[in-house]
Amino acid sequence: MSVSARRLWVLGMLLGIAFLFPALFAPWLAPHDPLALDLAGALAPPGAAHPLGQDEQGADILSRLLYGARISLLVGTAAVSVSAAIGILAGLVAGYLGGWVEQLLMRLVDVLLAFPGLLLAIALVAVLGPGLTNVVIALSALGWTGFARLVRGQVLTVKSQDYILAAQALGVGDGRMMRVHIFPNVMAPVMVQASFAIAGAILSEASLSFLGLGAPPGTPSWGAMLSEGKHVLSEAPHVSIFPGLAIMGVVLGFNLLGDALNDYFDPKRHKTSAPGS
Repeated sequence: MSVSARRLWVLGMLLGIAFLFPALFAPWLAPHDPLALDLAGALAPPGAAHPLGQDEQGADILSRLLYGARISLLVGTAAVSVSAAIGILAGLVAGYLGGWVEQLLMRLVDVLLAFPGLLLAIALVAVLGPGLTNVVIALSALGWTGFARLVRGQVLTVKSQDYILAAQALGVGDGRMMRVHIFPNVMAPVMVQASFAIAGAILSEASLSFLGLGAPPGTPSWGAMLSEGKHVLSEAPHVSIFPGLAIMGVVLGFNLLGDALNDYFDPKRHKTSAPGS
């Protein structure tokens, strides 16, 4: 791994840990109940009792941010897990079998990719109804297409290798061929794609919550906190600034991790990099 990739990896890991740690330990780190309201302290600026201030209902912003990280982690990992499972299976089948199966699956991918991702997610959630489960379904409905195209391309490259041809000559079945000989050799780019996809899923969940289509009302969610703070932006900017910074930091962290992984797994960069770079 090059020096630049190591720096990206370290920075991405630090931002990722700064997100995962509070998400996992929110009940022990939160100084207040995230649902507790204190109307007397509504829009109070940061202070000793409330380090990040209070929102329009007097709830502690720090506590809501910590619990909101759990929502983002849950939606991001669930949506990417479902998308990756469907996309990897579709890509393996399409790339290995080819023919009409490949044409059918890839034309379905093309149709779905013709729609703007966020608009399609908004339409699906509007039909299914608000809620975190429906948000995951909506994000997965389009998210699998990127994994499918990536894996299909990798399979087309891998299946022409000598060891695959040798396994075919020995009579290895299609199922075992895809599971044992092809799947492990296409996972490196999938890991890179997953890192970027988690960042996109977190951002999409925040966007849907901002529009009122994500987490139920009252649930600590970074997107919903941004939406609540837009009405008092001139009076109490801290209500929107802190959740906005949290979203920016997490998305940046996963994107940096994706860049570092891409640099690490890309053989062309290793061949062309100068000594000591």
